[in-house]
Amino acid sequence: MAARSAHKRSGLRLLLALALACTACAGYLSADWDFSLISHRAEALYGPLGPGKPRVDAWQHLLATEKQASEMDKLTVVNQFFNKQMRYTEDVDLWHEVDYWATPIESLWKGAGDCEDYAIAKYFSLRRLGVPSEKLLITYVKALRLNRAHMVLTYYPSPNAMPLVLDSLIDEIKPASERPDLLPVYSFNAQGLWLPGAQGNKKVGDTKRLSRWQDVLKKMADEGFPTEPEN
Repeated sequence: MAARSAHKRSGLRLLLALALACTACAGYLSADWDFSLISHRAEALYGPLGPGKPRVDAWQHLLATEKQASEMDKLTVVNQFFNKQMRYTEDVDLWHEVDYWATPIESLWKGAGDCEDYAIAKYFSLRRLGVPSEKLLITYVKALRLNRAHMVLTYYPSPNAMPLVLDSLIDEIKPASERPDLLPVYSFNAQGLWLPGAQGNKKVGDTKRLSRWQDVLKKMADEGFPTEPEN
């Protein structure tokens, strides 16, 4: 009797473990990007996507077909995609605001954006394609030749490596050492806020102080995107 009872308890524990595993799996699957839902919510928020719909569809196709590519190929494809699909437009002309950070859906809906919109769209695309957050930093810089603030996406092949720069100003992806025209000011990603230094980037806090970044994350949640993971 005791043996049968122990066996029954063992079976219940196994069923419980399987149920928890299935729940975790379901949670993982539910975190997938449902573009049908995203497009529906986007139209409810912004109105008909119109000419932006083919751009969103092209983005979905890119994300579905480039998953097995090397990280360098992913960088190239994503950089070229947004540099081609979007035209550079100042926020005051596009959104009638001095500084507006758009989601990738908003940028593709308009087919336009300024520097941070390119960087944000590239960041989320590469994250979706499996590039770890710690390799990607959205970097606020001063464009010395233009004498103005600018934003790019930087990619670190390894923690102490020279980063590669994905820029809306040029299509070629170059190491930061070959971009003396850009002076880094600060960087951020899902893991926190970083300041440049002689010994590399130094984490100085989380991104809660970046209100516009928090606005982007909230808008993306409203559009139907799952929460940005921390790794």
